[in-house]
Amino acid sequence: MNITAVAILSNPKAGKGTAQETAKWLGNALEQLGISSQIFEQNWPIHFDGFSDVWVIGGDGTLNYFINQYADCKLPLALFKCGTGNDFAWKLYGNKDNAAIFEQVMQAKIQTVDACKINQWWYLNCLGIGFDGEIIRFMQAIRFLGGHLGYLIAVVLKVFSFKEKHFKITTETETWHQPYLLVIANNSSRSGGGFFVTPNANMQDGYLDLLLCNKLNLFQRLRYLPVLQKGKHLHLPFVTHRLVKEVKIQLEQETDIQIDGELISARDIQISVVPDKFLFRF
Repeated sequence: MNITAVAILSNPKAGKGTAQETAKWLGNALEQLGISSQIFEQNWPIHFDGFSDVWVIGGDGTLNYFINQYADCKLPLALFKCGTGNDFAWKLYGNKDNAAIFEQVMQAKIQTVDACKINQWWYLNCLGIGFDGEIIRFMQAIRFLGGHLGYLIAVVLKVFSFKEKHFKITTETETWHQPYLLVIANNSSRSGGGFFVTPNANMQDGYLDLLLCNKLNLFQRLRYLPVLQKGKHLHLPFVTHRLVKEVKIQLEQETDIQIDGELISARDIQISVVPDKFLFRF
């Protein structure tokens, strides 16, 4: 499918206003190639009839909003960096800037990407329950820091105060019933602007990467935080890693959950992967 008409969706709040500049730049770049486009900012369209592609400008949160608003979209997507973490964009395009991403998208083949669902919400990159959720809640108070630095500060501060919650976790073949520091069900390998919590995760393999970290004391938390950031922790005795298609989780009370850096909450949780859900050019 050739690129003939592009809907450019911009999040005005993303990138401290730079998303609007990026949208105009992309529109001009497409015009020079004889390709039509339309920019949508505050009011995104109900449908994308007449367009061949949809380009989203923002971060993981903007993309998460898109997939939950347009869960049935079958047009090829592209993501241009304009967020705080840009973890899914990194998975798609590496460390390229938006100019290089544009060049790649114009030449790229269309590929399918898995999506995941937790209860009624979709996500593409990452999910964390408990510890991760409290980090995101805390980050809402320090959004001005942004990106990896803000996430790292939030993690370090929560390392001192977080109390593990008790989980009942069931997959297709196993059940665990104990307190956990980390309960992660990721579709991709990077989160928090540079934490490789599930370093081998593949968004095209049809599986969730489930990672569980047992209860740790303060010394262990401080000792292994840098190890976890680099993705060198899967062999550790207090870490459990599985590839699964479905996970059922029960908690004693409503608990914070982060999906793609956005905050939701639940007590009874059903997570599943839907292979080949969305199309991307990358």
